[in-house]
Amino acid sequence: MSQDIMNRVEQSCMKADPPEFEIGDTVDVHCLIHEGEKTRTQIFSGTVIARSGSGTREMFSVRRIVAGQGVERKFPVHSPRIAKIDVKRSAVVKRAKLYFLRDRVGKAVRLKERRR
Repeated sequence: MSQDIMNRVEQSCMKADPPEFEIGDTVDVHCLIHEGEKTRTQIFSGTVIARSGSGTREMFSVRRIVAGQGVERKFPVHSPRIAKIDVKRSAVVKRAKLYFLRDRVGKAVRLKERRR
C-alpha cells in the first residue's frame, strides 16, 4: 500500500521523456543557474563516468579536465534545473563505472569512439 503511494508521488516528479545517454558518452549538460532575479544557462561538458539510483533518485556523474585538474559533478536525471543533455560522442566501454579514468591524464583519458 505505502509503496504504491510512493510510486504515484514519484511519477508526478519524473520527466516525461528523460534524456537517453550511456556510460562513456561525452555530453553537454545545460544547467539553469539562478542568480538573484536572473536565470541563465551554464553548460558543463564532460564524460559520463557513472549512473546510480532509480526513479526520481537517479543520478549521473560527469568528469572533465579543467586547467589540468579533474572536475566531477553529479546531476539528478529528473531535476528541473537540468534544461537538457546533449550527447556529443559515444564511446565503447566494458564497465558500468569508469572510475579508472580518475588516475589517467593526457591522452590516456581518451575512450574508443562507438560507430552508430
